[in-house]
Amino acid sequence: MNWIIIITLIVIGIIALIIEFLVVPGAVVGILGSISIVGGIVFSYTEYGIKAGNITLFTTAAAIIITAILILRSKTWKRIALDTKIDSKMNTESERLSVGMEGICISRLAPGGKGKFGDEIVEVFSSHDFIDVNSPIIITQIDGNKIIVKLK
Repeated sequence: MNWIIIITLIVIGIIALIIEFLVVPGAVVGILGSISIVGGIVFSYTEYGIKAGNITLFTTAAAIIITAILILRSKTWKRIALDTKIDSKMNTESERLSVGMEGICISRLAPGGKGKFGDEIVEVFSSHDFIDVNSPIIITQIDGNKIIVKLK
């Protein structure tokens, strides 16, 4: 029964150190994990003697080193990392549009949405209020790739 307590303390401590490293930095979880590991090792020394304590100490050190190596490997991070590519573009149609062009909202502008000017569907932004779907709009300003519209 005591070995279960020792192993549980050490495993909880290692998990706490992993959480400290990956999720919640700030030293509180890491300190609690370290105290748990030290407690498990000290408990092993006091209950089972020096030989069992040394075995527990070296096994725990090896487990921590192996865990750290596995976490720090680049393959581990490649499995976790998001690996999508962004192939969309910002409004490149703004060169074909001009101030004063009239169009229609094809989505609600709150304050951003989509507008249709001729055959071009572009992302537009309302200059003041929300604009409902199918409302007539007019371009008031083109600032780089940002198209500002108002209700006609």
